Amino acid sequence: MTALDGTALEGKIAFVAGASRGIGAAVAAALAEAGAAVAVAARTENEGRLPGTIHSVADRIVAAGGRALPVPCDVTDEESVEAAIGATVATFGGLDIVVANAGVLWQGPIETTPLKRWQLCLDVNTTGVFLVTKSAIPHLRARGGGSLIAVTTTGVTMTDRGSNAYWVSKAAVERLYLGLASDLRGDNIAVNCLSPSRVVLTEGWTAGGSGIEIPPEMVEPPETMGAAAVLLAAQDASGITGTVQRSETLLSQR
Repeated sequence: MTALDGTALEGKIAFVAGASRGIGAAVAAALAEAGAAVAVAARTENEGRLPGTIHSVADRIVAAGGRALPVPCDVTDEESVEAAIGATVATFGGLDIVVANAGVLWQGPIETTPLKRWQLCLDVNTTGVFLVTKSAIPHLRARGGGSLIAVTTTGVTMTDRGSNAYWVSKAAVERLYLGLASDLRGDNIAVNCLSPSRVVLTEGWTAGGSGIEIPPEMVEPPETMGAAAVLLAAQDASGITGTVQRSETLLSQR
């Protein structure tokens, strides 16, 4: 991580769900580099099967000169989400930016998908976004506006490649956020979805990608998602809102 010298989000406070590794960790680091104080939220407090914890990500941000708070958060548990958002507001004094990134991957065919895997995708990828967003809205409203960002996937549009629980759960999030943008325009809150333009080979993808080999030209570094998230985090309802953005496309247009 490079030294922090950005000012685009100076004075802003961000909450990133699913930030212990992968895209979430990259987004948390990018927001901090742009000047935001960042709550690094996830379930992972101790090293486990996959590398990365909320503490290791927060420590890297602080070591680079940023402000970060590790916050335990299970996005499927309303009380846990409320406590995590509350801790963020109590520590930093408010909330301006929310990135709902927590997710689980399951790309098996529908006919061989166990019910528990289907339900887990909906619980984490869809209901988790709902709970984080619901809890955060009053705090953004109290600040006079802000930015809500949900991380989705280009797979939502790839209907020629069939259906799976992951894509279905992310499609529901896109509909949730497109409608929410209209609901919150009067509160000066930008609401957008953001997905990688290509595949980000996160730890979660490697563990749950069903052995799919991705050609190098189809791989996108997680830092690209971080840069795109900073751009959307700087928006309010007078700017970009009510959109589904692809990371590289968004950055190429600025």
